[in-house]
Amino acid sequence: MADVAERAGVSTSTVSRTLRGLSTVSPEVRARVEKAARELNFAVSRQAASLVTGRTGTVAVLVPTLNLWFMGSALSSLAPLLRSAGMQLSVYEIPDLAERTAFFEHLPARRNADALLVFSFDLTDEETERLDDLGMPVIYVSQHVDGRPSIYVDDVAGAQQGTRHLLNLGHRRIAFVPTVGASGFSFSCNERLLGYQKALTEAGIPLEDDLVVSARVGDKRSAAEALGRLLSLREPPTAIFAEQDEVAVALIWNLRRNRVPVPERISVLGFDDQPLADWFDLSTVAQSPSDMGREAGELALKLIADSEEEHSRHVVLPTHVIPRATTAPATRGHEDGEPAAIGE
Repeated sequence: MADVAERAGVSTSTVSRTLRGLSTVSPEVRARVEKAARELNFAVSRQAASLVTGRTGTVAVLVPTLNLWFMGSALSSLAPLLRSAGMQLSVYEIPDLAERTAFFEHLPARRNADALLVFSFDLTDEETERLDDLGMPVIYVSQHVDGRPSIYVDDVAGAQQGTRHLLNLGHRRIAFVPTVGASGFSFSCNERLLGYQKALTEAGIPLEDDLVVSARVGDKRSAAEALGRLLSLREPPTAIFAEQDEVAVALIWNLRRNRVPVPERISVLGFDDQPLADWFDLSTVAQSPSDMGREAGELALKLIADSEEEHSRHVVLPTHVIPRATTAPATRGHEDGEPAAIGE
């Protein structure tokens, strides 16, 4: 390191900060140091650097599952951002109770990371307090946690916008289908239900428990059962707002299988704007998990580099409605909630 510093004309501490990817080095100095390091075939030993700095050069991620579009999209933007800063990414997937118990008992991230990002993970108060004891920045992603740094979309506002979209199309009987069995996502589910309720109340429309029916993600039968309950009401809905795009697509599949035209008879709106939403021409409320992953990574790097940085910061990202082919104005006579035959 001393040889690199001499060739670049800087101090050894500047070389250390440059090669660890810290943002306190100017671009001109960084270029000189990196050029000198290449010329001298100098490589950083992470283990040796850790002994000197107390840092591992790693950011850890805690997720309930990797088998979701949201996780893949967020991590695909987080990983290259960390690599460009000279950091590695380590993932802890906790899919079941046994692994969850072991993780919170031993907290392996304590020895192996400089920061922990908790993605869409439903934690107990005791588990949150355990993470507080890690002695490193812990950032919550896709959820708001009081007094801790959090990155999330405004799910309440997004659901309000989506419900208003349906209201502005003349729909007055709007059902909401929250998800069950989506590991780790209860925060978003609860917030989206609240936004739906707020929009209806704002429009002077009474809330009806019968119009809120849950469905399991990735389960056509569950979607069929939810749809059956809604279509069996004395006054069935003219629009359905599904809490996730996957559920919305399952509802549309079941509606069309039963020859209920979408959107002519029932409009369907999703939430997320997954790639399948574009393929199915699904109207939806869009969020960007890739932006969320990038924001989380940038905040982690700031908190690692500067212990005085604000540790209770909340970054709230926007949502927006994407109207496509599955929502349309309520048919005449139905906008006032008049019942109609399903095949009408």
